[in-house]
Amino acid sequence: MKIRMLALDLDDTLLDGDFGISRQNRSAIQRARQHGVLVTLATGRMFRSALPFAAELGIDLPLITYHGALIRTACGGETLLHRPVPLETAREVAGFCAARGFHVNAYIDDQLYVAQENEYSRYYQSIAAIPVTVTGDLVSSLISPPTKLTVINRDGLLPGLMADLKVKWGEKLAIALSRPHFLEITDRGATKGQALAYLAALHRIDRSETAAIGDSYNDIDMLRFAGVGVAVANAPEEVKAAADLVTAANTEHGVAVFINRYLLGGKDDGSD
Repeated sequence: MKIRMLALDLDDTLLDGDFGISRQNRSAIQRARQHGVLVTLATGRMFRSALPFAAELGIDLPLITYHGALIRTACGGETLLHRPVPLETAREVAGFCAARGFHVNAYIDDQLYVAQENEYSRYYQSIAAIPVTVTGDLVSSLISPPTKLTVINRDGLLPGLMADLKVKWGEKLAIALSRPHFLEITDRGATKGQALAYLAALHRIDRSETAAIGDSYNDIDMLRFAGVGVAVANAPEEVKAAADLVTAANTEHGVAVFINRYLLGGKDDGSD
C-alpha cells in the first residue's frame, strides 16, 4: 500500500498500559520514517503533554493536539492552526456542567485550569503529569477562549451529559468521549479528521495516501477520512466498524503490527 502520512493517536493506541511507547512500536515507527512515511501524533492531549512523546520518536512534523483544535510544530512550537471554543459558548457549557456537579478542565494557552483540586484533577494529573491552576470559579475566570473543555466523571454519567450537551450546543461544538471517563468539547471545526485533512493538504498528500490509527470515539472521523483507517483491537465495536482494518491491541504493539504487516509488508512481530 502507498502511504505517505501516518497519524497516531496516543492513549490506548500508541501508548501501552503504563503510558509508554514499546520498543516494538518505536522501532516500527523508525522503519516507517526511514521509508519516507511522514509520521505525526493526533491526540486529545495538550501540546505540552504530547511533545515528550514526539521527542522520543524524533518526530519533527506538526502535531495534532486537543483533538484537532491546535496544530503546532514539534520543533519550534509554531502554531499553524488554532480553533478554540468561542468564549461565551465555553462559559455557558462550563456553567451548565458545574451546576450539575461535574468537574471541568479548561485549557488556555496550553495551560490547565480547574475550579478546585479534587479526585478528578488528580486522576487527570496521574495520566498527563501536567500542573494545574486552581481558579475557584472556572466560569468567571474564563476571559480567553479555551482551546478545549474536558468533563471528567467516573460514575457512568458522561453519556447522559453528552446527550444533553449535544441538544443544546451540538451545532456549535464537537462533543465526544475520548476515554470512558473523559468527555471532550471542542469547536465544531476542531476534530482529528479535519486536522489530518489540513496536514495532508499542507504536505500535498492525497487523502488516499494517508493512514490513521486510533481507539476511541473521538478518532472516528479521522479513521473515516484517512485512506486507511485502523482501529486497535481494544477499541469499542463502533470504532472498529468505522475502520478499514483492525490491528492488535495497544498492549500488544498494535501500531507496530500495522506498520510491519500492512504498511511496509514485512514481519508482524515487531522485530527490528
